[in-house]
Amino acid sequence: MSRVVRVALVDDQALMRAGFRALLEAEDGIEVVGEAADGEQGVALVRAQVPDVVLVDVQMPVMSGIEATRRIAADPGLAAVRVVILTNYGLDEYVFEALRAGASGFLLKDTEPADLLQAIDVVAHGEALLSPSVTRTLIGEFVARPPDRSTAPGLDSLTRREREVTALAARGLSNEEIAAHMVISPLTAKTHVSRAMTKLCARDRAQLVVFAYQSGLVTVRTGS
Repeated sequence: MSRVVRVALVDDQALMRAGFRALLEAEDGIEVVGEAADGEQGVALVRAQVPDVVLVDVQMPVMSGIEATRRIAADPGLAAVRVVILTNYGLDEYVFEALRAGASGFLLKDTEPADLLQAIDVVAHGEALLSPSVTRTLIGEFVARPPDRSTAPGLDSLTRREREVTALAARGLSNEEIAAHMVISPLTAKTHVSRAMTKLCARDRAQLVVFAYQSGLVTVRTGS
């Protein structure tokens, strides 16, 4: 990590917070700036410290991790904060709601230490933490849901190119892969993605995936 990444911990289990803190503080380039035991305290902590990344448990007293994520994402002063949802349960019903609320990804609480550290690095640099298995889960959600254009009013604001890059990003392609597919430079691909995110008020690529499927811009392929 080329800079110090500031991390906040929000979990109602003190032992879990202590474990995460010990792991993170042993790593050069990471600073734990505070802990909170419920969602409400977590939102207050994030507003006070404005960390780069906040690890948020899903199920907590007072306020859930989903609602805490929603409030953090809705605060203009916290636009640079990236939320990673923590769960014990794997690919469950919380994944979809967490990403819709503004999370940049999610992790299992029993993830390997090296994977946790890599995840923090990835999210801190503005990328979405979406593994292929998470993407499959999201697609599975949309199979049973008809497109809802009313939830994605920004679709008409996208140019043809921006729609194309949004669709490709939603299928999991990186900027370099998008560039190769469209025969443009990686910088141009990145510019198109950034403009689409701005128009759609998407915090990161995770929300582009949600938008693309929810709006019907991308449809699920069956039988392939």
